[in-house]
Amino acid sequence: MPYHQFKCSECIPERLKHAVDKGEGEELTDALPLGYLNTIPGTISERGCAYCGAKHVIGTPMKDVIHLSHGPVGCTYDTWQTKRYISDNGCFQLKYTFASDMKEAHVVFGAEKMLKKNIIEAFKAFPNIKRMTIYQTCASALIGDDINAIAEEVMDEMPGVKIFVCNSPGFAGPSQSGGHHKINLAWLSQMVGTVEPKIYSKYVINYVGEYNIQGDQEIMKDYFHRMGIQILSTFTGNGRFDDLCAMHRAHLNVLECARSAEYICDELRVRYGIPRMDIDGFGFEALSDSLLKIGYFFGIEERARAIIEEETARWKPELDWYAARLKGLKVCLWPGGSKLWHWAHSIHKEMGVEVVSVYTKFGHQGDMEKGISRCEEGALAIDDPNELEGLEAMYTLKPDIIFTGKRPGEVAKKIRVPYLNAHAYHNGPYKGYEGWVRFARDIYNAVYSPIHKLSFIDLSKDEIPVDKGFETQQMYSDGNLPDEVKNDTGLRQCSSKYDPIPALREKTYCFPDPKTGEWRVIPNEELSKKNSGTV
Repeated sequence: MPYHQFKCSECIPERLKHAVDKGEGEELTDALPLGYLNTIPGTISERGCAYCGAKHVIGTPMKDVIHLSHGPVGCTYDTWQTKRYISDNGCFQLKYTFASDMKEAHVVFGAEKMLKKNIIEAFKAFPNIKRMTIYQTCASALIGDDINAIAEEVMDEMPGVKIFVCNSPGFAGPSQSGGHHKINLAWLSQMVGTVEPKIYSKYVINYVGEYNIQGDQEIMKDYFHRMGIQILSTFTGNGRFDDLCAMHRAHLNVLECARSAEYICDELRVRYGIPRMDIDGFGFEALSDSLLKIGYFFGIEERARAIIEEETARWKPELDWYAARLKGLKVCLWPGGSKLWHWAHSIHKEMGVEVVSVYTKFGHQGDMEKGISRCEEGALAIDDPNELEGLEAMYTLKPDIIFTGKRPGEVAKKIRVPYLNAHAYHNGPYKGYEGWVRFARDIYNAVYSPIHKLSFIDLSKDEIPVDKGFETQQMYSDGNLPDEVKNDTGLRQCSSKYDPIPALREKTYCFPDPKTGEWRVIPNEELSKKNSGTV
């Protein structure tokens, strides 16, 4: 077993089996670190907790909901606005966050009365929002507050409101993945089946494990709508509370992020017989295969092919322009869970970058298996790394860029390694054909930034060159390119708009009638419904 010993972790021998080097010709079982285990004391892990996994990752992207945490205000603040879960209702869920603000006295004497008062105040402050999710935290779980009973009292006193309770305190799992599991099953048990939806197409899906980071869901929604597919609900990005209560009426569950949402898909299959189909919205080839799979399921593969051909012709020349300039760059792929394997093979095959390391802080063994199998030999795979291990890996591997979250990304910048935000993106969306080109553009801008080059100069001792004129990105990126590539008129840089999402929201689409099959236009008002519970 090719375990990788970090010098900084020699004093913690238990960490040895959590990092491996993928050797030449080795089987996957020979290059698999331990994963999804309780954090080893003393490692200063950067993992999120189970509460964070429930509220921040899955709950918060719901757009027409008051998200209230029953606990200290710090829990709420830590899970607010750190990801760009946008929505088409003015991003209510990003602008506001709510906490019961438990203090020491509430831990001693209980906080149920305060919680009820806060719930009522929140609904009165926002009369157009009729839905609420209450999240249990460690503090409220340890003292035993009956949140479900309080929610029932309020719903009895305020007809028209609905409250979902998620009991996923921070200690409810080894990492935030434990919270994913709990909120998946709680939503299915409490809410699914309580609303009957309006069906306007022969082809109906739930889009599951999609969180609309900078508009990802709306890019993919455009493809589905062009195929004539009704998205009954999105779990949970840009999703409506009431739509998610009607998940039981879909014909197919289309699953994007298996790490965070496979649980509800599997249970929907068991309880309602809805099949699950895993797809991938990142990368031209993976996305094309995914659209075709869905097309074959419904018998509309020709519509899928038409979209693939149109989008590929439009965006492939731009992707190829960046691929010619990114080839051979070394990247550390350090995202959360599923992007570990969604991205590893696609960025290598379609952009030419070399993945020299992968890691996950909350992924399971399955995530590591898929991620390691899709990256190059010699790659370093790490489970639940801390800041010191990340620094040591960067000093050793010398990557040109890392894809990670904001906290490790800021550390990378301090040692002059550029990073792209794999969690919330820099200039997304990154899904879809257009999004993948935007991703390639952001990699190019980060690696070849003249400002980044200047960061290596130490003004206190280095001589500043005064004989150089103004330098541009393309001067750095094109210096060693052959002339036929530099002068290829068939290639071009990214032409995507600064924000492509508003234009998508204005488009109209046709869908086949569920009874007659006749294709007709569905008004935008129907596709972008108002907040749940409002007229």
